[in-house]
Amino acid sequence: MSSLTTIAEARQEPTSRSRPAYRVTGWHVLRSEWAKLWSLRSTWITLTLGLLFLLVFGLIISWQFNAGNLDSDFETSKAVDLALFGVPFAQLALGVLGVLVMAGEYSTGMIRSTLAAVPRRLPVLWSKAALYGLVAMLVASAGAFVAFLVGSQIVSGTSAAQSLSDAGVLRSLLGAGLYLGLIGVISVGLGALLRSVAGGISVLVGVFVLLPGLTSLLPSSWEDNVSPYLPSNAGESIFALTHDSTTLSPGAGLAVFLGWTALTLAGAAYRLKRNDV
Repeated sequence: MSSLTTIAEARQEPTSRSRPAYRVTGWHVLRSEWAKLWSLRSTWITLTLGLLFLLVFGLIISWQFNAGNLDSDFETSKAVDLALFGVPFAQLALGVLGVLVMAGEYSTGMIRSTLAAVPRRLPVLWSKAALYGLVAMLVASAGAFVAFLVGSQIVSGTSAAQSLSDAGVLRSLLGAGLYLGLIGVISVGLGALLRSVAGGISVLVGVFVLLPGLTSLLPSSWEDNVSPYLPSNAGESIFALTHDSTTLSPGAGLAVFLGWTALTLAGAAYRLKRNDV
């Protein structure tokens, strides 16, 4: 009997040794989320749309400026202002994808498998937010620089003419990429916080598109004190070429926008950690 047991154990031992224990590490979670991000068709489509919005709107408005077809609101515009005209449109495309990256797993039920593989949960949120934020920032930065380089050639010889070496141009272009990257992080947080694609997109549109217009209904003294600290206005000050008394400086705008980003992620982390799937 003992000899049979010894033989059985000997046969089982190589099998157990050939299967090393699986360890959940930050690097493994990052690799997993990277693979999931690029396996979705919506990732390629929406990133392409965001890039096209930056390029097409920036180049069209530059061409219209050169042709003299714009109204007086654009008289003092510079090449970098025209090149970044598509940022509000690109932020919607990149924001929608960010919500899908997180909330889409709740819609399909895949989140159960994800959290079963990563029981601590929070590394999933950090990995999704970091990866998508980085991708959105790189895509947006590339679009902003191409739109400026081509657009500056279009408006060359006009009052809007600028080059990369001009004061504030490089900061504006990098700031636009950073702003859209943080939009991606916020949208991932909204997806985790609301666990609904429709809900996340609705809040995103409401905060970044509708809320700034609604502040105009406030008394002027209130509007002047509240408006600069809204997420959209604080974010815009990061890449705006010029500033006045009604807007924040680039550094202050970045600090405020980082605060909104951290607040969104904190709410998402709390719900992800405390609430059941």
